[in-house]
Amino acid sequence: MNHALTAAAAGFGTGLSLIVAIGAQNAFVLRQGVRRDAVLAVVGICALSDAALIALGVGGVGAVVVAWPGALRAIGIVGGVFLLCYGALAARRVLRPGTGLRAEGEAAGSRRRAVLTCLAMTWLNPHVYLDTVFLLGSLAADRGPLRWTFGLGAAFASLCWFAALGFGARLLGRFLARPGAWRVLDGLVALTMLALGATLVAGS
Repeated sequence: MNHALTAAAAGFGTGLSLIVAIGAQNAFVLRQGVRRDAVLAVVGICALSDAALIALGVGGVGAVVVAWPGALRAIGIVGGVFLLCYGALAARRVLRPGTGLRAEGEAAGSRRRAVLTCLAMTWLNPHVYLDTVFLLGSLAADRGPLRWTFGLGAAFASLCWFAALGFGARLLGRFLARPGAWRVLDGLVALTMLALGATLVAGS
């Protein structure tokens, strides 16, 4: 029992360390949480996607992923272009505040758009395959018969993080009520998306 708890705790800590870093997916979840737009759907997609990727890694698919560098490069290019476009839209909201929170929410912030954007943020990032599938899969393999317990801990860490990020973002409501606060948030989102998008395209 103690060994199982240790493996689960190690998986939780490792999984949390990989997803807490600022990235495109986290920035998107944060913005959706602040807007209170399709938060449950977005959190669910992120957590379930991570669980599926972790399961693939624990199941030994990591070696197959690494063996397809061409596929990873293609995903990197497509994902990079997508992030550049999303970053450009965020930058546009900074320069033209009228296209911000309420205008976007009323015009096109549908649940379907949020879901499709979240899926793209998650599955078009080649790093998620290397980190979640290969790295976590390799670390889980070292746990032998407890590798699935390790993976379960990592998946639970993902669920906790995205739930806290998405549903806890509403606590920023008072701050975002100030004039210009949304421009600051969109500016951070734009910088994150543009930097990651350029990195993906240049490295593919």
